[in-house]
Amino acid sequence: MATWSPSNDRSWPVFLLHLLLIFAKQAAAELRYSVPEEVKEGTVVGNIAKDLGLEKAHLTDRRLRIVSGSENTFFSVNTNNGALQVRRKIDREELCHGGGACLMELKIIVESPLEMHHVVVEVTDVNDHSPSFLDKQQHFEIAEHTAVETRFQLQAATDPDVGGNSIRTYTLSSNDYFDIDVSQSDEDKIPFLVLKKPLDREKRKKLLLLVTAIDGGKPPRSATLNVSVTVLDINDNRPSFSQDVYQVQIYENVSVGTVVAQVSATDPDEGNNGEIQYIIAKALQPKIYETFEMNSLTGEIKLKAILDFEEFEIYKIDIEASDKGTPPLTGRCRVVVKIKDVNDNSPKIDVTSLSNTISEDSKPGTTISLISVNDEDSGVNGKIISRILNDVPFELKPSYKENMYSLVTKEHLDREKVSLYEILIQASDCGNPPLSTVKTLSVQVSDVNDNSPRFKKSPLQFYLSENNAAGASSIFCKRNRH
Repeated sequence: MATWSPSNDRSWPVFLLHLLLIFAKQAAAELRYSVPEEVKEGTVVGNIAKDLGLEKAHLTDRRLRIVSGSENTFFSVNTNNGALQVRRKIDREELCHGGGACLMELKIIVESPLEMHHVVVEVTDVNDHSPSFLDKQQHFEIAEHTAVETRFQLQAATDPDVGGNSIRTYTLSSNDYFDIDVSQSDEDKIPFLVLKKPLDREKRKKLLLLVTAIDGGKPPRSATLNVSVTVLDINDNRPSFSQDVYQVQIYENVSVGTVVAQVSATDPDEGNNGEIQYIIAKALQPKIYETFEMNSLTGEIKLKAILDFEEFEIYKIDIEASDKGTPPLTGRCRVVVKIKDVNDNSPKIDVTSLSNTISEDSKPGTTISLISVNDEDSGVNGKIISRILNDVPFELKPSYKENMYSLVTKEHLDREKVSLYEILIQASDCGNPPLSTVKTLSVQVSDVNDNSPRFKKSPLQFYLSENNAAGASSIFCKRNRH
């Protein structure tokens, strides 16, 4: 017995064409429904039987059903009342990607007579997802004094939801330096940090901000992004000394190598911009460079030559502190070094002699010499006390001018008693210990005719022999004692 097969029946193509024309006529109707995602199982989407005009009494006989397919797993038809129901939960974001409409096409078949209808179900979005950032942290390094209104693109958040449930806006935590601005690019919103106030690393080295992405759902959902900003340094601060003027006092006899003073400057910049080196400023007196040296790293000023108060009592040293930025910035201060005197100089005595000889008949108060004394030291170290050390008939009379004296006689002289005087003049300062100088002044006493001749013995007795010839010598004898 032969079996029928389409391959051996030439009328089969004609049959198929006829069948398709019937289906096209019968399936002209298209139903459209919508259902929110995430609804419960059994939720009724629509009543197919009612919308197609099918009688409920014949639904079982006509075998109303959905043609098998992947989308069939989400829906089922109740053969008792013709309702299209949700079979399992639908996740719109899993089923459809993007912001367009999420449509599911179903093919519905009824038999006796055979009909096929198209049902389109739109799955609408609900706000079942929160916005999210790919990374929870974002870091910026921004140089201080960057121009205001400079923009820095932030990481954009994503939200699988669409329409009004997608991301609506971004907010920024309160701060003094940045605002947030949102630009629209196609369907995406791109957030930017906008600088509204110049940054200053010396005031704020780091800022911590919080960016919040908010969707348009009701209630809205949100996500946060932690934003940190490190302010990069530029060389905008010059070194600053702790004092404009440093006052120092040292004794003139301190040894070479002694630290005279130490200056200190600070620079709030960082790295090379805040690294300081010190120098003695140029164009000062050459003596300063000969006497002092500077440690460029520590700011110590050391003595490199012997001091002499009598040569220089005060030094004014200008110090520069420069950072290593490009270009470098410089600050300046002054160190005033006052030299304190020590008693290192003995008094000096200068004698201006009017005459090295004085007549013995000179009256008391006669000036013999003018004496001047001086001491290069200062203060008590230079205060001089002058006196005559030995017992002589002379004295020092102070002059109208300090440290000037007249050497005068203080009593009558007698050459026949003393013909030469050695006068010891001492000048002592008041230092501790005191230093002294002694000078010897020789004065010759000249004679005047103030004495008559006289015999050594009077009267004289002698014996003369009688009968001596004329011209014979006499014999002197001692005077009789009575």
